[in-house]
Amino acid sequence: MDNSIYAALNRQSGLMQEMRVVANNIANASTTGFRREGVIFAEHVAALQAQEPSLSMADARGREIDLTQGGLTQTGNAFDFAIEGEGFFMIETPQGNQLTRAGSFIPSPEGELLTPDGYRLLDPGGTAIAVPGGVGDIALAPDGTLSAQGNPIAQVGVFLPTDPAGLRHVGGTRFSTEAGAEPVEQATLLQGYREESNVDPITEISRMIEVQRAYELGQKFLDREDERIRGVITTLGR
Repeated sequence: MDNSIYAALNRQSGLMQEMRVVANNIANASTTGFRREGVIFAEHVAALQAQEPSLSMADARGREIDLTQGGLTQTGNAFDFAIEGEGFFMIETPQGNQLTRAGSFIPSPEGELLTPDGYRLLDPGGTAIAVPGGVGDIALAPDGTLSAQGNPIAQVGVFLPTDPAGLRHVGGTRFSTEAGAEPVEQATLLQGYREESNVDPITEISRMIEVQRAYELGQKFLDREDERIRGVITTLGR
């Protein structure tokens, strides 16, 4: 196969992956705490035979997570928390502790604060947070301290990944990191607010159109190359 076809096919594969990422961003434009993703393209140049030019191939396997803060919406719900600035909540999942910016929690019958998926919210020491029943109104201080009738009962943990570039999207609004995460000492939390998705639908739709046009141009090139090769084979076969 001609090297130009290899390069074009490799480019088409990367554009298809980017289209999937953009479509996922658009689908989650209204998802609480969702973080926009992008595709990282890298160029790899391989040397060929002495008389031939080098071959350049694109690699689009990398993902970039946009950590820009989304807008804050006031809900009035006592267990809706939002982080102002950097940081993540840490939750306990069967796959290990994971990070999220989605701060809508629900008290379990035992008083533990859970995500809508049933994962427990953790404090700075990695222990599940529990709110005793029948203690009245719960208040959240900006430093994450939860109190009932003025008495501290727990503290909501806010964490920063040790290696932000190592964040890996594992599903929904959850992220994992192999390098671990450290508690943030001076985090600012808000009670009765939730953070919206940081996706700009207009920007994502514009990007989708650009990627689609680039893919169509690549497909036209492949179609022309296919016609050229068929023409050469037909001519030589006569």
